[in-house]
Amino acid sequence: MSTSTNPETPAPGDTVENAIELQDVVGLSQGQIVRRRFFRHKGALIGLAALGATILLAVTSVGLGPIPGWWMWTGYETGNPMSNPGGSPTLSVFPPAVGDHPFGQDELGRDIFARVMEGVQTSLMVMLVIGLVAGVIGVCVGAVAGYYRGGRDTALMRFTDLVITVPTIVIGAVIGKLSGQISAPIFAISLGLILWTTLSRLVRGEFLALREREFVDAARVAGASSGRIIFKHILPNAIGTIIVSTTLLMSSAILLETALSYLGFGIQPPTISLGQMIQQYQQAFSTRPWLFWWPGIFIVIIALSVNFIGDGLRDAFDPRQKRIPSERKMAQAMKADASAASALNSNLPPSSGKLAGL
Repeated sequence: MSTSTNPETPAPGDTVENAIELQDVVGLSQGQIVRRRFFRHKGALIGLAALGATILLAVTSVGLGPIPGWWMWTGYETGNPMSNPGGSPTLSVFPPAVGDHPFGQDELGRDIFARVMEGVQTSLMVMLVIGLVAGVIGVCVGAVAGYYRGGRDTALMRFTDLVITVPTIVIGAVIGKLSGQISAPIFAISLGLILWTTLSRLVRGEFLALREREFVDAARVAGASSGRIIFKHILPNAIGTIIVSTTLLMSSAILLETALSYLGFGIQPPTISLGQMIQQYQQAFSTRPWLFWWPGIFIVIIALSVNFIGDGLRDAFDPRQKRIPSERKMAQAMKADASAASALNSNLPPSSGKLAGL
């Protein structure tokens, strides 16, 4: 006599894994669960620490606006005496030494460390402004299109398709050429006005799915207005997708600004950005490569850190992402289950034990 196995019955390992996961989040609110999952993501923590250290170094070293920093030079001072031949970096590991110009100097005697820190501040400002502007527009367009559907959805999505067909690099080049007369924040706002399309489509898809849920029907029956349903009921449930997409958009934005500046269409002097520094010093790559190293390293650090943070947020907000327990925890959980089953059988009457064994 053959025994059939129910395909819907979970495997013992899956049952133990789910039990461990539920035990970790029992009694916690949704915000606490998200925070707990995020801080368990090693890549996200590394990215958060690297980005925080970069921001702290850039802000405190050369100052922010009228607030002075602790570094002795600025990125605009020319004619400084060369500390090393050719302006090479004074930073040394063996023996440990920082010197007056740890990242070196350019041909005009300007301190590269100060210029890199100024560029980091500009690039971070551009990244944040683009993320804010593109996030607000993308959420509003996607929310209205996904909730109301019909003619509004068609009009907004056709407008989105029109914006998508316009090459971003061309629009960015035009804006960059005008940035000699406009400030870096205006440059960032202009880029944000054309980078919202992907986010709007994702938000529209989330709203199309969430508007059919029971809690939305209950809010309509209770007499809630469309604005209240959108902002108080649907939007909080789509916040995970919005945060993750905006984070990844910010990472793409800093790379776009770097590419435009490298092509000469980005932020114009006297404002300093990391991509602009690479463009200015490209002729010196073979003779003084340190002029390329430092802005390039900080571009990679910022982009990777934001990507790692975005990955951590995605795993934290997505309930389908399961954290696989270690073998030790799995063995402990299975041993505890076996002990509980053995204790239960020992407490049963003898007749019940015989029936349980059949």
